[in-house]
Amino acid sequence: MKKIFITGGAGYVGAVMVPHLLEQGFGVTVLDLMIYGEHVLQRHNNLNAVKGDIRNQDLLKKLIPGHDVVIHLACISNDPSFEMNPELGKSINLDAFRPLVEISKNSKVKRFFYASSSSVYGIKDEPNVHEEMELEPLTDYSIFKADCEKILAEYQSVDFTTTTIRPATVCGYSPRQRLDVVVNILTNLAYHKREISIFGGDQLRPNIHIKDMVEAYMVLLNAPKEKIAGQIYNAGYENQSVKDIAQTVKNTVGDDVKLVTSYSDDNRSYHISSKKIQRELGFEAKHTIRDAVEDLCQAFEKNLLPNSLDDEMYFNIKRMNNLELN
Repeated sequence: MKKIFITGGAGYVGAVMVPHLLEQGFGVTVLDLMIYGEHVLQRHNNLNAVKGDIRNQDLLKKLIPGHDVVIHLACISNDPSFEMNPELGKSINLDAFRPLVEISKNSKVKRFFYASSSSVYGIKDEPNVHEEMELEPLTDYSIFKADCEKILAEYQSVDFTTTTIRPATVCGYSPRQRLDVVVNILTNLAYHKREISIFGGDQLRPNIHIKDMVEAYMVLLNAPKEKIAGQIYNAGYENQSVKDIAQTVKNTVGDDVKLVTSYSDDNRSYHISSKKIQRELGFEAKHTIRDAVEDLCQAFEKNLLPNSLDDEMYFNIKRMNNLELN
């Protein structure tokens, strides 16, 4: 049985990935601050869930040996959360990275997968933004993501396979739900307020369903190492305008949902091509934005996401504000 070590495994993507890996027969260790609750990961004989900090190198040296794969998801995610406490963001997103990679390599880990971000490209005019393009990150969050990619590349070797994945914005339901990303925000508002506010609307936003994001990691796990060694892959599905996303949400939630458009001077438009991962590894996203909206609506109906407009647990920046992490 392969053993997998996941940083941030109790986060939005991790809370869907970990149960899937356990179902597939993997042994999993999760290291996470658990600031969104320990309940998101159900107990399992092959799961070791540790509440702890990736900046604690002694803890890493104790936990990582014996694992075959490290999947590094942990970070202060998205620009507003990062900007709220730049020092914390730098210490977790950048400063902790090299020690984690070194400890992993010294512990005889075979593969290291890093969750970067499609925001590292900045704003491009080209219709298909691919992995060979120059990185032009615009914020500290995306600058540090790009820096970590370069650090990871230094450690690629015959015995230590390193791979970077640049996800689009993830959407859909998770036991550790985020309602502060575009598809999920619009669905929450449409379902509960029957009204969506759109600022601008022509800006493109690449998205990927959370189930497809998990499948992308499964593809990396199962790929021959010579195919993925030192590689970087975009992972997305639909590059849709905010206006089109809102229309999809309205069509799915109900005709009575009102769309209110107002001017925005934020014209940042992001779009990525995911042809490389399809061509080289056969990965192709299967779940649509509509699927994500339907999943969230079902979760609302089943009361799996109570108080979804106000509870800080669904909103990274609110939660971090109240916790005063350092």
